[in-house]
Amino acid sequence: MKIKITSDSTCDLSKDLIDENGIGIFPLTVVLGEKSYKDGEISPSDIFDFVKQNNQLPKTAAGTSEEYAEFFSANLKDCDALIHFNISSQASSSHSAACVAAKEFDGRVYVIDSRALSSGQGLLVLKACDFARDGLNAQDICDKINALRVKVNTSFVPDALDYLHKGGRCSLAALIGAKVLKLHPMICENEQGQLIAKKKYMGGMERCIKTYTADLKEAYPAYDKMRCFITHSSADRELVELAKNLVAEYFEFDRVLETVAGSIVTSHCGRNTLGILFISE
Repeated sequence: MKIKITSDSTCDLSKDLIDENGIGIFPLTVVLGEKSYKDGEISPSDIFDFVKQNNQLPKTAAGTSEEYAEFFSANLKDCDALIHFNISSQASSSHSAACVAAKEFDGRVYVIDSRALSSGQGLLVLKACDFARDGLNAQDICDKINALRVKVNTSFVPDALDYLHKGGRCSLAALIGAKVLKLHPMICENEQGQLIAKKKYMGGMERCIKTYTADLKEAYPAYDKMRCFITHSSADRELVELAKNLVAEYFEFDRVLETVAGSIVTSHCGRNTLGILFISE
């Protein structure tokens, strides 16, 4: 059975990884003022400039069931079945739209709610590619992925809470308190796919990333060593290199992959946000 793996663009996988694994990407939409762009058509700097000039976040839009149906049809041409990954259904209506579209294809399209976003979603996408290469059928792949969802560490530390505040995910009091006390929350995705603040770090970002990485080491003594993502929204180079060095010191991953968040994720987290994402055991 030939199986095609596809995903919403919110998986934040690099072009090299997409090409290497033959992954189909469905781009969600970013709206800057009166203009709409597909994820990937604009850069993070375009988003930062828009927010600075307009004091408001871009709007993001999910795909429609008609758009998903067209995407599935195009990607089914050379395969027997298709497995599609959506950003968490708690964050977007994309999953419900994709499920509606899948009904048109007589059981050949399987849709998975990743209950994650960014490279947390990407980790599951790549696992599905691994399973497909191992010869598993589509249903077995979905069963394995659904069992893995609760083991994905999707977490990140934002440099500032301005974007989360503008997006309604952070109160004004919390924003002011964070600025005064130099607080940086560790934002995590829980088992239901909801974003929550798990811990709070104090001080500059370098200090916070050191504590964040040490906390991950303590929380996840056993983990899938195949791959880890260091994903960031155009973070300072020194911060990214610090994270890489700490991951090398604390963990034993076969591959540590750096990815830059796409325009959808960047629209909600702001510049200099950084996360270390992997699958636990």
